[in-house]
Amino acid sequence: MKVNTDHSQESPIPSATVILLREGDGGVETLLVRRQPGTAPFAGAWVFPGGAIEAADGSAHPGDAWPEAARRAAVRELREEAGLDVMTHELVPFSCWTSPTVVPQRFRTWFFLTAAPSGPIRLSSREISAYCWVTPQQALDRHHAQGMTLFPPTWVSLHELRAIEAVAEALERYARRPPCIFNPRVRTFGASRCFFYEGDAAYRDGDIDRPGPRHRLWAHAHGWRYERDKVTWRGAFDAG
Repeated sequence: MKVNTDHSQESPIPSATVILLREGDGGVETLLVRRQPGTAPFAGAWVFPGGAIEAADGSAHPGDAWPEAARRAAVRELREEAGLDVMTHELVPFSCWTSPTVVPQRFRTWFFLTAAPSGPIRLSSREISAYCWVTPQQALDRHHAQGMTLFPPTWVSLHELRAIEAVAEALERYARRPPCIFNPRVRTFGASRCFFYEGDAAYRDGDIDRPGPRHRLWAHAHGWRYERDKVTWRGAFDAG
């Protein structure tokens, strides 16, 4: 099959995001906010609260695995977008995503977990149009029904969090586990795209038929298919 690859060298913008967790009637819930339709990037998408690291947050040097600036930015962005306050020391490193080279505006985003604080949501109307508390599975189901636009980092994070049963248990577990690092490599096969992640047998050259471990996300016109260590979950492709 023909492979098309974009070799853009745009430097990723350092950013941070917060995955809030709380106990809900149907299980552990997380907060998702919807970007304003005219707000770039991720216009109209449902995401975790977050944004770019600013000068006031400090510097995120390329050699820093988990810079303090990312923690400060995550706290600040949560306050600005949702009116909620958490402390930097409460943030548990969860994952770090660097946008693939096919994306015109690239980000390196540090994802953090923490328990949701008490208090009402106060949205930034300039950036956010709506919010919802949902279980990870509910969000994935809405995406499956094409009722919620999710981008791969949010989708994969929700998929990972489906199994959690209690907030304290999740925070303890992920505090012990090394954060996952994602540097996707995207290749196009006909009308489909495949996001290869570290650990996949085809990560370096895109040979999708090579035997070995799988860690990839297929974006077909008819649906998404996530494969990791022989465990596959299907969801709907929603380009937004």
